[in-house]
Amino acid sequence: MGGPDGVSVGFGIIGGMNNLLPPPRLVEPGSGSTVIAPGSAVSGPASLTDAVRLALPVLDLRPGDAATAAVRVEEDPGLGPEAYAMTIAGDGVRITAGGRAGAFYAGQTLRQLLPAEAFRSAPVPGTSWTVPCGRVDDTPGFSWRGAHLDVARNFLPKREVLRMIDLMAAHKLNRLHLHLADDQGWRVESRAFPLLHEVGSHRPRTITSHKGEPLAFDGVPHGGYYTLADLTEIAAYARARAVTVVPEIDVPGHASAILAAYPALASRPQERYEVLDRWGISSAILSPLPATVDFLTTVFAEIADALGDVPYFHIGGDECVLDDWAASPEISAYRASLGLDSVGDLHAWFLRRLADALAERGSRTVVWDEAFVSGRLRPDTIVMPWRGEHVARRATAAGHDVVATPVFPMYFDYAEAASPEEPAGLGDAITVGDVAAFAPAPSEWPEDERARVIGVQFQLWSERIPDGRTLDYRAWPRGCAAAEVAWTGGPVASEDFVRRLEAHLARLDAFGVEYRPLSGPRPWQRGGTGWRRHRPGVVVVHDVMRHLHELSLSADSTRPSI
Repeated sequence: MGGPDGVSVGFGIIGGMNNLLPPPRLVEPGSGSTVIAPGSAVSGPASLTDAVRLALPVLDLRPGDAATAAVRVEEDPGLGPEAYAMTIAGDGVRITAGGRAGAFYAGQTLRQLLPAEAFRSAPVPGTSWTVPCGRVDDTPGFSWRGAHLDVARNFLPKREVLRMIDLMAAHKLNRLHLHLADDQGWRVESRAFPLLHEVGSHRPRTITSHKGEPLAFDGVPHGGYYTLADLTEIAAYARARAVTVVPEIDVPGHASAILAAYPALASRPQERYEVLDRWGISSAILSPLPATVDFLTTVFAEIADALGDVPYFHIGGDECVLDDWAASPEISAYRASLGLDSVGDLHAWFLRRLADALAERGSRTVVWDEAFVSGRLRPDTIVMPWRGEHVARRATAAGHDVVATPVFPMYFDYAEAASPEEPAGLGDAITVGDVAAFAPAPSEWPEDERARVIGVQFQLWSERIPDGRTLDYRAWPRGCAAAEVAWTGGPVASEDFVRRLEAHLARLDAFGVEYRPLSGPRPWQRGGTGWRRHRPGVVVVHDVMRHLHELSLSADSTRPSI
């Protein structure tokens, strides 16, 4: 199997080391085994041993002397910050890590070598904590290994975010992209502009009908937001587990919740706006005038200060209906004063202005691909091309780093089978096998373009994800396949992956994950006959992607509406 740099990756895994997921870059099995009893000693630099202990909470490892420690950790910065080497012999485990993240990932690999009970919250009596002997050398294929969580359409309490971080860490995923604002809700406290969370964080009802059906609503109020202290906690929790939080405030479109709170920021400030109770594309859009830029830079600063270190900040830029800009004499005059020829140019200028402000604070801007086609991005802006390979290649050819996020196969809001037994999904169908076969940096691309693909990320848009149980079902085990593609740097050998995945599901069982079984949903996971009923064929993902390929040549595309 080849990594993104074309280097051959050897997975000669046999015996007790044949079920690791994702698989290490190199494994040399040994003979025999060793036992690591709960409460055993771990030695080495505190930052590294703390990371190993955090990866193995069930073992309750205690700091101790190197001469008697069951696990010994050393640092070698030459390995790279996420790389590690691990040797398991009869006298214990020796880990050499390039940094704290590498030590944490070594601990996660060691966790998988233990019985599945290592994924429980407390030791199960009678478990034999035996580890097979051998050597592992490992380093990731991509630097960005992400999961996107849309908490704007349907809010998820903080406990679900923290749990998602734990599951990401167990799979060596390292970027949590939090979609914090959309038409259907604003999800973070603002002390500078408190109406954002007081007004924009809730709606009186939510649509339950699908596209083409008579409108129907649940009549249930929905809402929630994270305090700034919550964001600080989430970021610290993630950082300890080698995960970076990437906040997203999607602008200038998807702005109904913002404008419900502050209508003066609209292109039509005389209008009354409400937090949307349905899905699809809204024409609500922020004004591009200086007051809006000042407002957003203040809010971005609040979020960044709460999160602490924010190397990446996502500003969206997608699915913008620019008609109100074109119809506004004030906005047209402002556009002319900037020397811009069209509202498309103004859209690009607006996003560039925000990106410059973020750069002044040390954050690198991330956008969806509609922002790229404008041609005015900062050179250091990262592009997420959701419309597929063709726009992704255009972005890399233009010199931008890219995180592969295509609808097919990385939108996990799609159903996993075209079957009425499935719970409601946006369309049909994205399977575990589809994800495992994905090549984020296609081998036929020129080497310089492939090198600009810095990672891959799966998306959990939440129109059809109302709660944590549904989140589990949508994310796993497809997330296992995505993690493997991200760590190894390319598509996965199907037969070997399925074998290892089947063994890995026992770990998810121990963790308490309500994943979708490979054979199909459990009886209580099925769509049933009510609002959760799936409509097979409502949107066919392959047809959507053909359409998106055509739209990728222009800037006025939309994500499939519901």
